[in-house]
Amino acid sequence: MASRLAELLRAGRSIVSNYQTLINDPTIGDKKIDSTRFVDEAVILYAQRVGQEPLSGDLTERDRRLLQAQLDAMREVLDEHQDDINRKGIGFKGFVPAIFARLINEKFAAKVGEEARVRVTAPEQLVRNRKSLPDAWERMIIQDVFSDPKRPKGEAYMEVAEVDGRPAFRMLLPEYYTDSCLTCHGEPKGEIDVTGYPKEGGKTGDLGGAISIVLFK
Repeated sequence: MASRLAELLRAGRSIVSNYQTLINDPTIGDKKIDSTRFVDEAVILYAQRVGQEPLSGDLTERDRRLLQAQLDAMREVLDEHQDDINRKGIGFKGFVPAIFARLINEKFAAKVGEEARVRVTAPEQLVRNRKSLPDAWERMIIQDVFSDPKRPKGEAYMEVAEVDGRPAFRMLLPEYYTDSCLTCHGEPKGEIDVTGYPKEGGKTGDLGGAISIVLFK
């Protein structure tokens, strides 16, 4: 279940990335990227990567509720940002994958309450928004587990641990910079990127972040 939530988030974020050139084209008004089209494409991409659609298979009522909450969060974010996406005369809209992920994770949290949490974090020196700083458990996994050269690259770390005094299943899925990430996070280090932040000087394959999932018992 944690993997489904992480992969669905990844799929939606990839769609945002794929549409960056169109979204930021100042000469086009209606980009025709409405919430229905967006979610349909995210589900298709998820199925291509995973081998089945997110709501398929033997799922519990709770599983379906959590996945549906994530899909609904995507729809709401796209609906709320239509004016920005479709505004002519302005290039960079600020609707980038990282912002999209944060927004849907916030909406997801509001929908599911204390059943589950989904967030994106990163090594502390790479975090741009303080809300995304790793907690103690995430920091330990990033520093001590993901740095192990013997560990298979990309393998998620899973553990049953207490979160806010409650037993929970935790998963941290490492993510690595791809070529498209380096537009904002690559070299030269310190140069201001299109979002107004200094570049981190990262290289393709470097650990750039992690998706953190908490499923409470």
